[in-house]
Amino acid sequence: MPKDGPQPVERDLPTDESRDLLGLVRDLVQREIKPVAAEQEAAGVFPRETFRLLSEAGLLGLPYPEEYGGGSQPYQVYLQVLEELAAARLTVGLGTSVHSLSCHGLAHFGSKEQRTEWLPDMLGGGLLGAYCLSEPSSGSDAAALRTRAVRDGDDWVLNGTKAWITHGGVADFYTVLARTGGEGAGGITAFLVPADAQGLNAAAPEHKMGLNGSPTAQLHLDEVRVPDTRRLGDEGQGFAVALSSLDSGRLGIAACAVGVAQAALDEALAYTAGREQFGRPLADFQGLRFMLADMATRIEAGRALYLAAARRRDAGQPFSRQAAMAKLFCTDAAMAVTTDAVQLLGGYGYTTDFPAERYMREAKVLQIVEGTNQIQRMVIARHVAGPERKS
Repeated sequence: MPKDGPQPVERDLPTDESRDLLGLVRDLVQREIKPVAAEQEAAGVFPRETFRLLSEAGLLGLPYPEEYGGGSQPYQVYLQVLEELAAARLTVGLGTSVHSLSCHGLAHFGSKEQRTEWLPDMLGGGLLGAYCLSEPSSGSDAAALRTRAVRDGDDWVLNGTKAWITHGGVADFYTVLARTGGEGAGGITAFLVPADAQGLNAAAPEHKMGLNGSPTAQLHLDEVRVPDTRRLGDEGQGFAVALSSLDSGRLGIAACAVGVAQAALDEALAYTAGREQFGRPLADFQGLRFMLADMATRIEAGRALYLAAARRRDAGQPFSRQAAMAKLFCTDAAMAVTTDAVQLLGGYGYTTDFPAERYMREAKVLQIVEGTNQIQRMVIARHVAGPERKS
């Protein structure tokens, strides 16, 4: 390992502008995010000021058009920014990804008038979003959701409960999927619901094993009235909105996973280079060197996979299969790498004095959110082997 420690990741960036952007992100990370990450996570502090700073810097709307306040950056650039943020603090990286996911429905399915009215504040006006698909009884089976929206003149009235909502209770707006028709995927519609809507309330945040700074809560909708102008896309098009959002969101999760894994590897490299046993650094023992080599290889492979999928997205090519593969591989890799990092630090890896245990706890949730890895395998299998045959 170089004497001055782990080196910054060499990025594959297409333009001088994107390289300057990443330099800005790295500077912000070192000044504002990384120094307080461990303390704030331990205390369960939600970094609202950090998200305001990211918004002011134009980092919350990177993949969206400039005409609406976005950064007009390719997805391959946006994802590498996410990786840098997640490596510093997953609460910030994942929160940025979720915010981008919550803007997707409006940006891609909203009307010109809707985008002009709401998107600029969502992308660069200091607002923070949340995405509401899952429910207590419908997680992986998203098409079975029960939250209902009933037409009442020019309004819709929403009733139901959403679950596992990142930013639940702290978001400024929610993209909500609700049933407006019959059973199944065809009866679902998307709505953009402001956080101050009457009848919208968040439950107490869940008690989680990691991501303590990121609130995850149920969201209760009790006679929540929204005008039809807040419907995103056509009536009954909501499931298509959801799937389109999730394909992009899964790449965000993949990038975050690689960021956490990279942070864990950097910690393991620094520790094994500085810790001596039997008269030489731990990093000189072949068995441990092989572990470090495997960790680095998983990270490089995951990064290459999510970037390949992002380039397909940027080129307007289908990328659903590649997004599922990237989410599956990168999050499994993050779990393996962070587990090995704890092992390499020995007893210290099991203490909160070092961040390795936090990385390991945080990596676990990435195998679950935005479609469990078992669901990703089902998606991939349908692409490569065709749909399941019903008996």
